[in-house]
Amino acid sequence: MASYSELMAQAQNLMAQAEQARKDELAAVIADIKAKMKQFGITAADLGGTASTKKTGKSKSSAPAKYRGPNGELWAGGPGRKPEWVRAVLASGKSLDSYLI
Repeated sequence: MASYSELMAQAQNLMAQAEQARKDELAAVIADIKAKMKQFGITAADLGGTASTKKTGKSKSSAPAKYRGPNGELWAGGPGRKPEWVRAVLASGKSLDSYLI
């Protein structure tokens, strides 16, 4: 019977192989999707997505902004998690009044 350390080494090796297989399959699927999109003239916008996968930093909210952060960030002040810059301002003991638009 194999020892614990031998079994763990085998498990790690299998996980590495599985991850490589996932990456290979993912690359093939993406290539196939891109080829079909080109063939049929489909854009990311046609799929209901955006053309860019990068975050733009823009709010998802349609509410007008009430606050402008120190680096130009906008926040409507609604419910939910506060942006990092708001939490930093409040943690430093400052008031958000000076950031009102």
